[in-house]
Amino acid sequence: MRALVIHAPKDLRSEDWPIEAPGAGQVLIHMEAGGVCGSDLHYYNHGGFGPVRLKEPMVLGHEVSGRVAALGENVEGLAEGDLVAINPSRPCGHCAYCLEGAPNHCLNMRFYGSAMPFPHIQGAFRQALVVDAGQCVKAGGLSPGEAAMAEPLSVALHATRRAGDLFGKRVLVTGCGPIGVLAVLSARRAGAAEIVATDLEDKALSFAAGAGADRTINVAKDPDALGAYAAGKGYFDVLYEATGAEPALVSALAAMRPRGVVVQLGMGGEMTLPMLQITAKELDLRGSFRFHEEFPLAVELMAKGLIDVKPLISHTIGFDEAIRAFEIAGDRSQVMKAQIAFN
Repeated sequence: MRALVIHAPKDLRSEDWPIEAPGAGQVLIHMEAGGVCGSDLHYYNHGGFGPVRLKEPMVLGHEVSGRVAALGENVEGLAEGDLVAINPSRPCGHCAYCLEGAPNHCLNMRFYGSAMPFPHIQGAFRQALVVDAGQCVKAGGLSPGEAAMAEPLSVALHATRRAGDLFGKRVLVTGCGPIGVLAVLSARRAGAAEIVATDLEDKALSFAAGAGADRTINVAKDPDALGAYAAGKGYFDVLYEATGAEPALVSALAAMRPRGVVVQLGMGGEMTLPMLQITAKELDLRGSFRFHEEFPLAVELMAKGLIDVKPLISHTIGFDEAIRAFEIAGDRSQVMKAQIAFN
């Protein structure tokens, strides 16, 4: 079979990769769809992000779906031909953080397509993949592309859980890439009364509006627009910060009400923060990293029609042209979510 292997920045190759046989408790998946994530783009464009760097060739990809092709021994609840969303998060289940209910912080995490450990954890952009049966969530009624959106939706759902009670709250979302737009969808589902979204690109903001944002602001064209929300010590109860950019976070803090909750999703790098403002307003600054138990919920919400991700899938490109998917995925003036079709 073929796999997409990154060797160095801009050096992505389609290479032969061995096919494995499923063992006990495992299934063989013939891949159907895979979404190009921001972290995939960091590896493709820069060879990593922050201190995380490629040290060996690595298969990319973790937003994937496929059909069950073969079952190992002792697998129940799945059948050949089932469409499944594949959870790329594989905590060990027995370290201190797993045992205390925080598996996304597993000390022995094996997350597909990650160069954080060495040897690297090989990713899922391959034509066939053996996975643990427990990673598979049946996605009947969904398209393969929708099923592959379960992973980024899980990220937004985890952030929503970190934000706490959103019923009747005023929400600001900074950054309207896929995670930011999925945050809009998640916040609306969780009962937010008002959602304002900001970005630098009109195209991205159009997706946020389509997802239910009450107002969108292009801060490149109107950099002072959030200033109106700073009156009376601020307006918003909750911030989803999805850019990872210091200017976005700093400008948003002035618009936050005292005792508001700031959920930091974007991972652009280190920042210098106005701690006096955070302290004086008694703001809660909360990180949000990956997900775990939210994955089946993401599939369920899509399957029930409670969250519609179809409009976010802006480009679907065949596996034979997969490198082109990476080339266009970073063009935010055109693309929301670029996916690879494996067959």
